[in-house]
Amino acid sequence: MPVLSLGAWPFLLLLLLLPLGWTALQKRRVRLPLPGIGAAARESNEGSPEAEASGVRLRRLTLWSAWVPLWRTAALVLTALALASPVRLVERVEERSEGVTIMLAFDISSSMLAEDFRPQNRIAVARREVTRFVRGRDGDQIGLVAFAGEALTVVPGTLDYGILYQAIENLDVGQLRDGTAIGTALATAVNRLRTVEEGSRVVVLLTDGDNNRGDIEPEEAAAAAAALGMRVYTIGVGRDGVAPVPIGRTRFGYQYADMEVTVNDELLDRIARSTGGLYFRATDPEALNRIYRRIDELETAPVEEVRMVERAGVRSELLILALVALAVELLGSATRARRVFA
Repeated sequence: MPVLSLGAWPFLLLLLLLPLGWTALQKRRVRLPLPGIGAAARESNEGSPEAEASGVRLRRLTLWSAWVPLWRTAALVLTALALASPVRLVERVEERSEGVTIMLAFDISSSMLAEDFRPQNRIAVARREVTRFVRGRDGDQIGLVAFAGEALTVVPGTLDYGILYQAIENLDVGQLRDGTAIGTALATAVNRLRTVEEGSRVVVLLTDGDNNRGDIEPEEAAAAAAALGMRVYTIGVGRDGVAPVPIGRTRFGYQYADMEVTVNDELLDRIARSTGGLYFRATDPEALNRIYRRIDELETAPVEEVRMVERAGVRSELLILALVALAVELLGSATRARRVFA
């Protein structure tokens, strides 16, 4: 909506002169009282077509004559408003979010083939739920670190989720030296996030075992993450107890045997808590799904509303309208009706 600038508002006082102008105009009008002539003309021509046509033209000219001064008034009002330098203020609201940068650390050690998540094994269920987690994010940079006895950055932080989906789908046991290097995996993820300066930085580490490989202790990597302001969420996958675990591989596939499987809950909980994160335990596919949904809710980037006001002058538009009104008024002044009735 147009708003008048404070520096030019006194020009609006010119509008107070309009009533004076109307009063002076009324005093200048000259009316000729000739009722006899008009009546005689009506009596002599009453009922004739020429008289009826003349009456219609007279009514039209009278109506047009009454509107002519109003165009002059409109031109004066628009000119006064233009001199007051009105501006149109338009408020625009933009939503900005710094986003969240997430590194997914994914365990691909041989124990992830354990079949206690039947009908699928642990790694198949984990791939599915991690992909679902990524699909729920919007505008976040997400990267992927695979680890077993060593760690490898598969995808640096990216917004191209298509590449990420394919990388997650290709994760499999046997791509790295076997073992579970939790400390090395966490350190690799932290190192990738170290160059990110804006927004939240998060590591989501999924494993089904205990740290038994690598030169970096998990507590050291967690301390580095905490020092850099990163949160680490840890997820322990699998049931405690006996589960079918691969013990060898032939050309016909893996050979399984029932073995005792454990997850180091204390270590994973300690890592998460030291960084301000949380530890979750998934003992079935549904629990893993709920965990990733919970992390998705916890890591929602705050949205900031930025309000901007745009100023646009409307003086030129008002002057154009004033010229149009003035032109109409001059056109009306040039007619016979204006000369007779003014």
